[in-house]
Amino acid sequence: MANVSMSITEFVLMGFSDSWEGQVLHVVLFLFIYLAALVGNLLIVLLTTLDQHLHSPMHFFLKTLSLLDVCFISVTVPKAIIQSLTQNSSISFLGCVAQVFLVVLFACAELTLLTVMSYDRYVAICRPLHYQVVMKKAACEQMLAASWLSGIASGLLNTSVTFSLPFCRSNFVHQFFCEIPSLLKLSCSEKFIAEIGAIIVTTSLGIMCFISILVSYIHIFSTVMSIPSVKGRSKAFSTCIPHLVVVTVFLNTGSIAYLKPVSESPSVSDLMVSVFYTVVPPTLNPIIYSLKNQDIKAAFWKMLRKTIFKYNDGNKNSNNNKGIDTSFNSDKHEVKLVNCNRLPAI
Repeated sequence: MANVSMSITEFVLMGFSDSWEGQVLHVVLFLFIYLAALVGNLLIVLLTTLDQHLHSPMHFFLKTLSLLDVCFISVTVPKAIIQSLTQNSSISFLGCVAQVFLVVLFACAELTLLTVMSYDRYVAICRPLHYQVVMKKAACEQMLAASWLSGIASGLLNTSVTFSLPFCRSNFVHQFFCEIPSLLKLSCSEKFIAEIGAIIVTTSLGIMCFISILVSYIHIFSTVMSIPSVKGRSKAFSTCIPHLVVVTVFLNTGSIAYLKPVSESPSVSDLMVSVFYTVVPPTLNPIIYSLKNQDIKAAFWKMLRKTIFKYNDGNKNSNNNKGIDTSFNSDKHEVKLVNCNRLPAI
């Protein structure tokens, strides 16, 4: 690690455009996406915290997923926006280390959490009578802890192995953030045994999660299709389809980014693949879950109505208080006039 820090003290990240117009467009687009992701995910966190009807295990995991998404998108997008605004593409060595660690941590933690959420849906639909026993509070907390631990372990493993390699070819990273495949291209070492081992461990985690999700949804769909009620089937699908869409987008783009060979020269396709697994899922998650989840929509409109009523009541009380103050001052003024009339003539 010491040799690496002496040879390279900073990295230069790749921008989305060399022209000023292109950079402005990138800033506006990324800023809009980032704010939309923040507002959507934090709104879900607020709703699932304040509304008593949204304290089920499913909404508990959904709140955690929203918090993860806020952290995940905040690792890469704000830096990319600042990079375009200041036209400074450099990132310090320690900043790059932190970015690699956090990206892997949040990505692996989110993948594990999505697996837990598929298991939650499996128990709710296929074993509804055992749901309260299986998905009790202690079990949910243990599953959540396992998700965070898997992310931390994967982050430490991949980061330590990646930055133990000597970087001497160049400090130009062909990505808008520090991504492991792009960093490996900068190493002058020809042996990547340790990094290959770390990638195999992380890939194995992803494959196990994918198989678990696949098995859960095979059981879920077979159970849902046997439900005689059309309304019951549509309700079950409304909670499962959004989760399946999120998992598919996240797994496909993440696998392509880390398993495909890195191109020798910068390409737009490499940038877009990385955008799709680091930016798109955190932005789509609140939209998908809020549109398809009836409980979330009901809680949102309920909170909105309460806010409007409180605002109207506050205005009414404010107007009433003003009316009382005005009449009081008027009476006081009249008293003063009476006292003046009673003064003796000079």
